[in-house]
Amino acid sequence: MTISLIFLCIAGFFAAFVDSIAGGGGIISVPAFLLAGIPPHITLGTNKFSSTCASFTSSLKFMQSGKVDLKILRFLLPFTLIGAVLGVNTVLIINAKYLNMIVLTLLLFVGIYSLFSKEIGKEDKFKALTKKNLILGILLALSLGFYDGFFGPGTGSFLIFGLIGIYNFDFVRSAGNGKVLNFGSNVASLIMFAFRGQINYKVGIPVAIFMIIGAKFGTKVALKNGAKIIKPLFVTMSLCVALKILYGAIK
Repeated sequence: MTISLIFLCIAGFFAAFVDSIAGGGGIISVPAFLLAGIPPHITLGTNKFSSTCASFTSSLKFMQSGKVDLKILRFLLPFTLIGAVLGVNTVLIINAKYLNMIVLTLLLFVGIYSLFSKEIGKEDKFKALTKKNLILGILLALSLGFYDGFFGPGTGSFLIFGLIGIYNFDFVRSAGNGKVLNFGSNVASLIMFAFRGQINYKVGIPVAIFMIIGAKFGTKVALKNGAKIIKPLFVTMSLCVALKILYGAIK
């Protein structure tokens, strides 16, 4: 168990580091928990506990840097919470033997999406909050809140690119707002998983400590370098995961 815990802590550090920069840290942490022999439902709950600690750290850092738009988030955040609660209640009624296949399928989808995403968000072109972009933002928050509660990996990435598309943010501003929304859905999901006893705290707490450290380093890198570091890391990570899943399927 000691070797497995060391492995999970290292994976957690890199997952939080990556998630703070480009989102999608769950692509690293969820397979790591599964590889360590943690059952699927406990994997999702324990990963949610650890990643929530990391997302709080990253969200706070982005807020302190002035890259978070509270006027927009006050409308979007409640729908993220609602979506997350619905997502967790959905995932917990699925039989564990089917969940592994669903997790692998969704991971592959996230990898392909990341590979073909266009290079956008170099400049901040946000003008004003309108009825149209508010409605689109609410739909984004609700759907990705559900996705985060149901599965999780890739939520941060979808939020970053969704916010860029709707509000014309640059990468850094989108990452900041996306991280706060992600933290909201993480908290809602975490409460549901905890209430249902789906968290292994003996594993989750040490992994959370390493994730907090990773999130601090990752946020600092994202704020300093912006798009020039986000895109290459985003694509590289996605390609590696996609190839790993394809290899496993063929084998």
